[in-house]
Amino acid sequence: MVDPSSAWGTWLQVVWTFLRLSLFSLGGGNTLLAEYHHLSVERFGWITGSQFADIYALAEAAPGPSSMIVGLLGLGAGWDHGLFWGLLCGVSAEVAVLLPSTVVMVAAALSWNRLKDAPVRLAFERGLGPITLGILFHVGLTVLRTADQGLVAYLVSGVVCALMLFTRISPLYFMAVAGVLGAIGIIPS
Repeated sequence: MVDPSSAWGTWLQVVWTFLRLSLFSLGGGNTLLAEYHHLSVERFGWITGSQFADIYALAEAAPGPSSMIVGLLGLGAGWDHGLFWGLLCGVSAEVAVLLPSTVVMVAAALSWNRLKDAPVRLAFERGLGPITLGILFHVGLTVLRTADQGLVAYLVSGVVCALMLFTRISPLYFMAVAGVLGAIGIIPS
């Protein structure tokens, strides 16, 4: 058996972790954000809660798929073993989470059209809506608990949430304001 604290052990742990999660991420990477946090921060200790919040912000701000966070988590897991292991774990995590779910989705998409008039398809699609909303609500709470540090941060999050729900202001403005508030020290990091 490989020592989990060794470089090879960390790599195997990363690959196995994200392979197992791959088939549950069919709704997108953010549906598993709470589990990513639990595993990478609480269970394996690859990164800290503050690093997780930073990685999440970086993955969301960068163009590309929401699964980008997985590669960054893998990078964080392998970083203690050096640059090579960080990069290897990052790339391996991304491949492990994307490849199996992509194969399943391609197979499902190719056969899904045959069921276009079947009642089971309509029921399945309608049933996934409330499930997805519940998962995303839990993800939002996880991000708030991880990122918010103090009353001012919770207040800013509440105001941003209300403005997002009731206005059509671009989220980029909120990110810019929150970044400035953090840079000048009003919101602690």
